[in-house]
Amino acid sequence: MTTTSQPDIQFIRGACPHDCPDTCSVITGVQNGRAISFEGNPEHPITRGWLCAKVRPYLDRVYHEERLLYPLRRTGPKGSGMWERISWDDALAEIKANWERIIAEDGAQAILPYSYSGTLGAVQGSAASSRFWLRLGATGLERSICDAAASVGIKATYGGGFAPDLRDVVDCKFLLIWGTNPASTSPHSMPFIREAQKNGCHVVVIDPRRSLTARSADEYIPIKPATDAALALGMINLLFEEGLADKAWLEANTIGWRDLRDRAAEYPLDKAAEITGIPAEKIADLTRRFAAANPAQLKTNDGIQRHGNSGQTFRAVIALPAVAGKIGVKAGGLTYSASGFSAWDSDAITHMSDAPTPPRFVNMNRLGAVLNGEVAGPPIRSLFVFSANPATSTPNTALILKGLLRDDLFTVVHEQFMTDTALYADIVLPATTQLEQEDIHKASGHRFIHYNNQALDPPGETVSNWDLMRKLSALMGFDEPWLHLDARQAAEEILTRSQQSNPNLRGICFDELRATGVAEMKITPGMDIPFADGIFPTPSGKLELRADSLIAEGLDPLPHYAPPKEFEDRPANDDRLILISAASHHFVSSSMANQPKLEAKEGLPPRLDIHPADAATRGISDDCDVMIANQRGWAVLKARLSEETQPGVVVAPKGRWGQRSPGGHGLNWTTSDDLGDTGRHATFHSNLVTVTPVER
Repeated sequence: MTTTSQPDIQFIRGACPHDCPDTCSVITGVQNGRAISFEGNPEHPITRGWLCAKVRPYLDRVYHEERLLYPLRRTGPKGSGMWERISWDDALAEIKANWERIIAEDGAQAILPYSYSGTLGAVQGSAASSRFWLRLGATGLERSICDAAASVGIKATYGGGFAPDLRDVVDCKFLLIWGTNPASTSPHSMPFIREAQKNGCHVVVIDPRRSLTARSADEYIPIKPATDAALALGMINLLFEEGLADKAWLEANTIGWRDLRDRAAEYPLDKAAEITGIPAEKIADLTRRFAAANPAQLKTNDGIQRHGNSGQTFRAVIALPAVAGKIGVKAGGLTYSASGFSAWDSDAITHMSDAPTPPRFVNMNRLGAVLNGEVAGPPIRSLFVFSANPATSTPNTALILKGLLRDDLFTVVHEQFMTDTALYADIVLPATTQLEQEDIHKASGHRFIHYNNQALDPPGETVSNWDLMRKLSALMGFDEPWLHLDARQAAEEILTRSQQSNPNLRGICFDELRATGVAEMKITPGMDIPFADGIFPTPSGKLELRADSLIAEGLDPLPHYAPPKEFEDRPANDDRLILISAASHHFVSSSMANQPKLEAKEGLPPRLDIHPADAATRGISDDCDVMIANQRGWAVLKARLSEETQPGVVVAPKGRWGQRSPGGHGLNWTTSDDLGDTGRHATFHSNLVTVTPVER
């Protein structure tokens, strides 16, 4: 059974699809075809009966009065908001006519699908983003807006993301939380951290601002933005200098530790202190305490990946627990991602072996440039957006809108709401929510697989991502069976095929998973405590502190510090501030940012935290309107004087829609679409802005 019941109420087991390590198990109460409750699964060891502030009011989203329920065709100028309702047949006919013309003239590579983490489901997200588009021969998308720098670094160094069991942190004695704010981005980890503190664990947070997580830590250490690599290398140097490095473990389990030692020697304490703004004695004390504690763990995530130098930064940071000998110990080591345990088989997701090789790829962070001609070969003539809102969430908004306004660009958006991106579409197609579709989910933060059973009938004429891809496959005359499976069949195929390549998944029965909604993986012996057996899935079989695999990509195999391009050669009189567009507590990127109650909780109007010293020199008072601006664009926010950020740094949560912001501009009007040093990643936080009061 997929449900349990009380009189007149069915309880449907599902999963949260949003971009969060927790991937919660949820239970929806349905009465007479309407959802009346949406709660965390109390039997789940991670969810434990509660949901985060973002998802708790999910039914407000499902029953929002502004849900898109029918296909729409643009009737006025792009962006005018003028629409007419049309049938699905008419919408599909218009798509087909445009695509056939474009393919005849320039090939399918002139069509670009753009999607990301609107859902993290294997079917509605990953398979929907790949199978049909590969078969079509469309341009491929480099999906590097979030974790590309870390993905390259963790694979090159450790061989993949294999984090300690989240529940084991309760036995940790020293937890170093570096550049991440789990209270807002992985809230179900916080009760375990609180329990660890009660058990005597010392929790330290390193971050440019005093985040919600930092407020409840035992110690907070502010750091200048983008200088984390210098701190990590300075700490590693001290470990070697003072004989605190675990040389026996390094000799037995790593490649390149002597090379790393020599590189770290370039960062003595005084130099690390000068670069980071952290006093030398504080760096020394932190290093010694981390080395002395057992077990000790370093926890990081995507915050440090938003700078131009983040690839080398990440590699430096994740080398620290290895040099200190903390790897392979229960409750110790490195927590970045646990997704390596639950990896789906790539071909099971994509069927790439059955489809043409993509003719070319473009980087999703460069969408504005791509739409304006930065592409080899024919221009992009059709854009198809789903599970994403790039006009809000992708850098350099002004350039993206310039591209979306092209008269010769045929844009289709599949959405639940009229987002900033949908406003510029030619055709808008209505999408289901998670309660109206089926899917299978893995997590990046723990070791459970989830099944999302459909709880409600789709309202109006909404269709899921996967069912839309089935429609498009039929539209284009593609008859391969793997394009026409229903969502349940596709989910079962992905799990079954993945079990052949991933032994951690082999103990999961698909029918039982559907019935219970949750299954815990049976981790391969030796990996329950990651790398306790000393075996790493790298080319050498060891942890590669010198990663020669990076040389072929033109990268330094050893981590180093260099400032991001945006920060280089700043003149002495440059009074611009570094803007950190931090994760919102109530939105997931731009998802949920149109729900009035959540907007109010996040703060209306949108706020900018600025240090009182910076405010004083600029004539800015608390609660006054300020403009942030640079050569790319501007946005207006309400100033909040706060000592939780440092002088030189301003902070504003990301995700606000332009159409719901002052002047129609969100933060990404100011962010750069330059690519970072590794994995061609996004550089949102390497962003210098002027901040001035707005005269009334």
